[in-house]
Amino acid sequence: MAAGGGGGASFSSFEGLRASKSVQQMVLASNQASSSAAPSTFLQIQSVATPVKPPTTMPPKRSKVEIIKEHSNYLRYPLKEELETEAPNVNEDAIQLIKFHGSYQQDNRELRGPGHKAYQFMLRTKNPSGKVPNRLYLVMDDLADQFGIGTLRLTTRQTFQLHGVLKQNLKTVMSTIIKNMGSTLGACGDLNRNVLAPAAPYKGRKEYIYAQETAEKLAALLAPQGGAYYDLWVDGEKAMSADSPDVIDALNDNSHGTNFEGSPEPIYGIQFLPRKFKIAVTVPGDNSVDVLTNDVGLVTICNNDGELQGFDILVGGGMGRTHRMEATFPRLAEPLGYVPKEDILYAVKAIVATQRDYGRRDDRRMSRMKYLLDDWGIEKFRSVVEQYYGKPFQPFKELPPWEFQSYLGWHEQGDGHLFFGLHVENGRIKGEMKKALRRVIEKYELNVWITPNQNIILCDIQTSWRSRITKALAGVGLLSPRFVDPLHLSAMACPALPLCPLAIAEAERGAPDILQRIRDMFERVGLRASDSLVVRVTGCPNGCARPYMAELGLVGDGPNSYQIWLGGSPNQTRLAETFMERVKLQNLEAVLEPLFHLWRRDRQTGEAFGDFTHKLGFAVLKDYIDSYKGPNKAKGLIVR
Repeated sequence: MAAGGGGGASFSSFEGLRASKSVQQMVLASNQASSSAAPSTFLQIQSVATPVKPPTTMPPKRSKVEIIKEHSNYLRYPLKEELETEAPNVNEDAIQLIKFHGSYQQDNRELRGPGHKAYQFMLRTKNPSGKVPNRLYLVMDDLADQFGIGTLRLTTRQTFQLHGVLKQNLKTVMSTIIKNMGSTLGACGDLNRNVLAPAAPYKGRKEYIYAQETAEKLAALLAPQGGAYYDLWVDGEKAMSADSPDVIDALNDNSHGTNFEGSPEPIYGIQFLPRKFKIAVTVPGDNSVDVLTNDVGLVTICNNDGELQGFDILVGGGMGRTHRMEATFPRLAEPLGYVPKEDILYAVKAIVATQRDYGRRDDRRMSRMKYLLDDWGIEKFRSVVEQYYGKPFQPFKELPPWEFQSYLGWHEQGDGHLFFGLHVENGRIKGEMKKALRRVIEKYELNVWITPNQNIILCDIQTSWRSRITKALAGVGLLSPRFVDPLHLSAMACPALPLCPLAIAEAERGAPDILQRIRDMFERVGLRASDSLVVRVTGCPNGCARPYMAELGLVGDGPNSYQIWLGGSPNQTRLAETFMERVKLQNLEAVLEPLFHLWRRDRQTGEAFGDFTHKLGFAVLKDYIDSYKGPNKAKGLIVR
C-alpha cells in the first residue's frame, strides 16, 4: 500500500462514503495534475485514509454550521468582531463559534420584556476526570457571585456551568478562569468534549490513576490547536504547554493519514468534527461514567501486579434524539477491540479521524458517530479505523459485570487521607450550601472532584478533620448518603427552563417535586423507604441527563408533558424504551402508581424496577394500569 495506507484491512472492495462525485472529481483532478497514477489506485488509498492536506472543495450538501466553521478562520471570525459590539448578544454565526470556546448564548425566558430578550451566556469548564484544583474552585465560586446568578452547576460530564454572564463580562470571566488553572476550550462545539473518568481520588489503586491520567492525555491530544481561544480571551498570552511527550508525538504523527499537514488544526482541519464527540475512560466493573453512552469508551486492562497493559475500546454510544423522528435514537457503545497501552492515543485519534471524514455533515440530527456505526456496522467501521491506526485491533478482553459507583460518603484515599462524596441535588450549588462548601474548601485547602452524577467529592482530608467537616456541611443539608432518600441519590436532571433554548418542559426545577411524588406513591403501595430506582428527567429529547439509561426516564415533549421511558438497568447497561408519550405532569400517578404496586407485589427478591418492567413487557404493564383500582383493590396476573 502507498504512503498513508498503513496496515489492517485492504480497501480493494471498500467504497469510501465520503467519496461523493464532487470529491472524486477533486481527487482525479489533483491526481492528473501531479502524477500519472491510475485514478482507481489514488481513490483506493487517499479518499479513505490519507487526508494529507485540507480539502480544497467540500461535498455539495452541508449544513449551515459547516459553512460557518469553514469561513471562521479557525474559530475567530466573526466572533471577535461580535464581541466588540455594544449589543447584548452576538449574531448567529458567532453563536455557533462561541460554543467551541466553551459558551452558549442563552435567553432567560422569564426575564423577557416587550420587544426584547434577556440575553446572557452560560460558560462551561473543561475538567478531565472532573478534577478541580482548590484554587480553581474558589475562583469559580467568586465568579458565580460577581458575574453569574450566584450559583454553580455541576454537570453530567464532570464540569462546572456558570450561568447568567453578560456579554460585556465574558472576557473578564474567561481570562480569570484561564489564569487560574482552568479552561473552557472545547467544553462545547463540534469537537471532543470533556473526557470522563471515575471521580475516585484513590492514591493506591493504580488502575484508577491510569484511567485519570489517560483522560487528561486525551483531552490534551484532542484540544483545538489553532490559538483562537487565547487570541480572543487573553490577547494571545497562551500558557506554556505542559503536554507530555507522548501526547505531542501522537498529535504530530501522520504516519497513516490522520492529520492535515501544515494546518493550524492538524486533527480537526477547517471543518472540525461533524458534531460533538464524547469519551469516557474507566476501570473494569466501574460504570460511574455511564461508559456505554459515549462515542468512545476505554477500559483499563492491568496485569496481576496492577500494571497497565492496554485498553479495551467501545464505540458508538450516544443519547441525543429528536421527538417523532424515528431515524434518530439513543444507542449503546459496542466493543471495537483492544490495544496495548502505548497505542491508545493513536487508536483514539484514528477513531476521531474516521468520524471526521465519514460522519454526516448535511443533517446535524444525524451527524453523531453512533449513526455511522449503525449505518456501516462494527466490522466495516473497524476496517476503516484500522487504516488510520495502521494495524489491526486485537480481540476485546473479557470484562467483569458493570456496577454503578457513586463514591458518596467517607472513603480512604490510600495515602492516610480521606475523601468525602456529597450528594448535590441536581448539581446546583447555591445559597447556604454554597457558602458552607466555600468555607470548608478554603479553610482546609481541599481539592475537589466532580462526578458524572452531578455530585462533588472533597479530597485530601485529614482524619482529624472528619467530624468538623461533617458537622459544618450537615448544617446546610449536605449529608452523608445514609441520611438522604435513595431516590435522590441516583436521580439526575438537566437545567432545562428557563435558560436552555431547547427545553420544552421543566427538569431541574421540577425534579424534586416529582421525586417526592414517587416516594409518596411508594408509601401508598407498600414499598419500603429503602426501595429506590434510577430516575432521570430532561426538558427535551437531547438526553443531557442520560434519561434513556434510567429505570424511569421522563423526557419533556411539551409544556408540563413528558415521554415516559422504562426498562433501563440500575447499572446503566441496558437502554430504556418509550413506554408512553405526552403524559401530563398532573397524571403521573395514574401511570406510575400501578407499576410500582405491581413491582412491589410480583418482583423477585432483589429485582430492580428496571429489570422487572423489562421482563414483563409493556403490554402487560399497560393492561395492569387499565385495571388498577388502587393498592387495596388491585387485581391482575402474578408474574413469577
